Amino acid sequence: MRLRLIAVGGRMPDWVRTAFDDYVRRLPRELRMELVEIPLAARGKNADIARARQIEGERVLKALPDGLRTVALDERGASWSSLDLADQLKRWQQDGRDVALLVGGPDGHAPDVLKRAEQKWSLSPLTLPHALVRVLIAEQIYRATTLIAGHPYHRA
Repeated sequence: MRLRLIAVGGRMPDWVRTAFDDYVRRLPRELRMELVEIPLAARGKNADIARARQIEGERVLKALPDGLRTVALDERGASWSSLDLADQLKRWQQDGRDVALLVGGPDGHAPDVLKRAEQKWSLSPLTLPHALVRVLIAEQIYRATTLIAGHPYHRA
């Protein structure tokens, strides 16, 4: 199965790519994860935020190949524990489709992206920096694979 993390935004600090790549390298061969960066829409002093979100949403939807299960990261989504995520990952693998995890821009997802999503996942009630979200997702996917495999990485 392939996981595609489609994230709005770019120009992340080096530590983000280093940490993300480290967790991705640890994933089992049968689970590949790739990062697709979507450019932010222009935002100026008097920016039309709704329009910027719409442009970003169009870019996200354009980056989605047909047939992928789509999971939008959204503050109103379901809150999953690490064990819940491991169960989700098992279901996704049994489903046989690749999965796209969608991370919106600074103002969230466009309504069309949320409509397209089959599931919505909330990482935390906290507001997290986008750089940290990428690393957190990669680490939690890795943790889920270790839970499924019975590896001692997860010690809860």
